[in-house]
Amino acid sequence: METLHPRIRFVWSILSLVLALVCGVVVVFVDRLVVTVGSWPAVVVAVLIAVAGVSYSILRYRRWGFALSDDAIEFEYGVVTIVESVVPYVRIQHVDTQRTAIDRVSGLARVVVYTAGTRGSDVTIPGVSPDRARTIQQRLRERASTDDIDAV
Repeated sequence: METLHPRIRFVWSILSLVLALVCGVVVVFVDRLVVTVGSWPAVVVAVLIAVAGVSYSILRYRRWGFALSDDAIEFEYGVVTIVESVVPYVRIQHVDTQRTAIDRVSGLARVVVYTAGTRGSDVTIPGVSPDRARTIQQRLRERASTDDIDAV
């Protein structure tokens, strides 16, 4: 199994810290506008969410992996619920590489594999370098086009 770029841990952790800050600010506003409880609950909420979020990011990174086998792409990810998924190349409709604003700032990209079926069957590989994303996209295109069905 191939792992994600280590920088994705940092991105996920920063997003968790931003969420913690926002939740702390919401608690401060609730304290000021609705019920007076003091400022310590905001700190406690922010610290708890920050610790939980950073811990979750580290565990999420350790568990996320993918592999390109001879006939399918395999995924394994999850912290609380472990998901092991296999997408046969013949089921792939098309493959995109995407770079959100956060991806561009962090120097990362993601590969989105669209499959035949419902929208919920699409799979995203987050946190790969842009060059690796293009390589994965090209390999999936080549492997899918060697099958009887020109899927990509």
